[in-house]
Amino acid sequence: MQRMTSMRERVHDSLGEHRNLFVSLLSKYVALGPSILQPHQLLDQLAACISDCEDYSKLKDGPFGRVLECSQEAIVLPPLVGFAVRPKPGFWEYLQVNVDDLSVEQLTVSEYLEFKEQLTNGDKKDNFVLELDFEPFGAEFPRLTRPSSVGNGVQFLNRHLSSSLFRGADSMQPLFEFLKIHRNRQELLMLNERIPTLDKLRPSLLKAEDMLQKLPEDTPYKAVASKLQDLGLEKGWGDTAGRVLEMIRMLFDILQAPDPDTLEKFLGRIPMVFSVVILSPHGYFGQAGVLGLPDTGGQIVYILDQVKALEAEMLLKIKQQGLEVTPQILVVTRLIPDSQGTSCNKRLEKIHGTQHSSILRVPFRNEEGILRKWISRFDVYPYLERFTEEVNTEIRAELAGKPDLIIGNYSDGNLVASLLSHKLGVTQCNIAHALEKTKYPESDIFWKKFEEKYHFSCQFTADLIAMNHADFIITSTYQEIMGSQDVVGQYESHSAFTMPGLYRVVKGIDVFDPKFNIVSPGADMDIYFPYTDTDRRLTALHPDIEELLYSEVQNEVHIGVLKDRKKPMIFSMARLDQVKNMTGLVEWYGKNKRLQELANLVLVAGDIDPSKSKDREEVKEIQKMHELMKTYDLFDNFRWIQAQRNRVRTGELYRYIADTGGVFVQPALYEAFGLTVVEAMTCGLPTFATCHGGPAEIIEHEKSGFHIDPYHGDEASAMLVTFFERCLADDKYWNTLSDAGLERIYSRFTWKLYAERLMTLAGVYSFWKYVSKLGRRESRRYIEMFYILKYRELVKSVPLSSDEEDVEEKQKHRNAIQPDPLPVGTGIVKKA
Repeated sequence: MQRMTSMRERVHDSLGEHRNLFVSLLSKYVALGPSILQPHQLLDQLAACISDCEDYSKLKDGPFGRVLECSQEAIVLPPLVGFAVRPKPGFWEYLQVNVDDLSVEQLTVSEYLEFKEQLTNGDKKDNFVLELDFEPFGAEFPRLTRPSSVGNGVQFLNRHLSSSLFRGADSMQPLFEFLKIHRNRQELLMLNERIPTLDKLRPSLLKAEDMLQKLPEDTPYKAVASKLQDLGLEKGWGDTAGRVLEMIRMLFDILQAPDPDTLEKFLGRIPMVFSVVILSPHGYFGQAGVLGLPDTGGQIVYILDQVKALEAEMLLKIKQQGLEVTPQILVVTRLIPDSQGTSCNKRLEKIHGTQHSSILRVPFRNEEGILRKWISRFDVYPYLERFTEEVNTEIRAELAGKPDLIIGNYSDGNLVASLLSHKLGVTQCNIAHALEKTKYPESDIFWKKFEEKYHFSCQFTADLIAMNHADFIITSTYQEIMGSQDVVGQYESHSAFTMPGLYRVVKGIDVFDPKFNIVSPGADMDIYFPYTDTDRRLTALHPDIEELLYSEVQNEVHIGVLKDRKKPMIFSMARLDQVKNMTGLVEWYGKNKRLQELANLVLVAGDIDPSKSKDREEVKEIQKMHELMKTYDLFDNFRWIQAQRNRVRTGELYRYIADTGGVFVQPALYEAFGLTVVEAMTCGLPTFATCHGGPAEIIEHEKSGFHIDPYHGDEASAMLVTFFERCLADDKYWNTLSDAGLERIYSRFTWKLYAERLMTLAGVYSFWKYVSKLGRRESRRYIEMFYILKYRELVKSVPLSSDEEDVEEKQKHRNAIQPDPLPVGTGIVKKA
């Protein structure tokens, strides 16, 4: 309460000190009429006032300046202005100022959202609005308090629950029972009936310790298995005497003086996960020729790399646990009979590079039977409940039982994961990849404008259900959860919002919940490895790469020529859309003559022929790219290459660029993680990447790479000039940055580290779910009601797809039926 009051008093202070200036500025906001003002508009209006009259700088430097700096939006409904103020990540307060009588009122979340709804409802007031509030269910549940701790949920959970649960000898009973019930299918693990009670555990452990410490550490478990079983210890403690002894001593430490780090390490070694189901229902999910098809993109690459790393980690853990179990991983997706020559019509497909992992495809069904054609990710919601039921049957048949862990991907996969987890009682992990709400500004308050095209009512509802149902959520970066001081995090944006006419969310997700954990992925090191690893270099691909880079033939695969082959290359690769800002990079390069003298520019992005693209935004970017080439006459030092689907060749392309002394640039306006950044650094390329989003966490500025601000392109190009000039002056500088980038990757961003962490999280959350209220039974009943009463009704509004429709024509129709989403900060709300 004190925090909110202080913000309100800042406004009062400004009223007292600079009343006339304050009224004048607010009057300018009000003059815009009913509108939503974004942060830059609030500050730009103040800057305009300062340029007209220096006295306004008193407002900027005063208490109200701080309020404006922290405001994420302002709602103008003359004579009222409402401010959503975010003094620091995760903390919000809401104020309303009446310009006529200069009263200042502090609002609750609900009051602010009700005020905001007047933008669409006018003066019409609904006294009976469905309000979603998950906060009461966590009232007695531990939560973090500091923004800097967010994303380290498992450490906090272990510290908090260890201190509250383990307070004496009897308090170890839940841990004992957890070890007693442990099985893989019907095979008993950890403890048997020879240790019937907690009192009998310590003597058995002492006898086992005495026996094991007399043996060589590498003594195989089989050599002592019968003696350990006589003492009550079954398989699962380790594959050697040394490893079993280490586990026993860790348990002794926990029984004597519980330590959260020791507990986490101990739980991470208990055999818990032998089978995993990973859900990604929408789109074309295959391994060859599908990565560029609609609705797939990087998510497929992520999951396939994840599976390889998880299987390797599971095999290692099972061996070290002394077990003879075959792990299984199923990636469950949609079967598409009309699969355009891909393998997406096969029910079961082995995943390349694995021994025990497969893609299992289950079809969508409508009243006529199996839906044969692809449909957009925005249209899948009517099919997901029936799909879940069939998936349940299929996975139980393939796995001969329930999985041990269910992982959802994206909104549809996370919803199916929630339904399956609820039904089977299995630990659930969520991975968002992207939350569409943050990609489409004002898509909540003006959801009806987007509904026919995107069906966000279903998607946002599915997101709320999955976020709150999941046992734990992993994100690639802190930014996904909490954003930054100036930018709201993807998950944070779901804490409070309104969809007028549907429901009002006053507490949708708590970003301080310990279910959030940062687990950053890496690059596939079989494909992406340092350019210096000459024995593994794919030199046979160099003729193809040189054709891509240097051929003077202009066609739909590549245009532009690199006349001076001696110059290093500035390289970038991404989708060709506005957020990725590839045209922005070309413009920076075109404006900076010195940069053109120092380096060539090479982009891999989209299609070169606009007629080949079905995406309206991409078509605009293609056209803009051609215009930039003409405007800045970039035909001799710029190479534009069509999007590439061959990852192996792409890996060698990174290394070829490194051979030239080049760099990688990722210029996105916002990037949730930045997988290409990791790929480039793993190949040894010095990397410049956006400061907005995940790359700011991957790169340590001026140590392992460079942060660039895409909104200040001149500064970014100047930074590149400085780098290349320094490389000319110091022949060791390029190698210094290259080596530092590799060191950063190896310490933080590898799939091996990812898999180790994910397996530990699965074990720890499964344990706490068993011994505490982490199962969240009350909130899950609330979710169940919300699903049945609201989600099912919303799904009925989504038109069912038909195989009679031409998919391409439908996609063109989708692009045409609605105007573009409102640009960030348009401000003005036009009344119907």
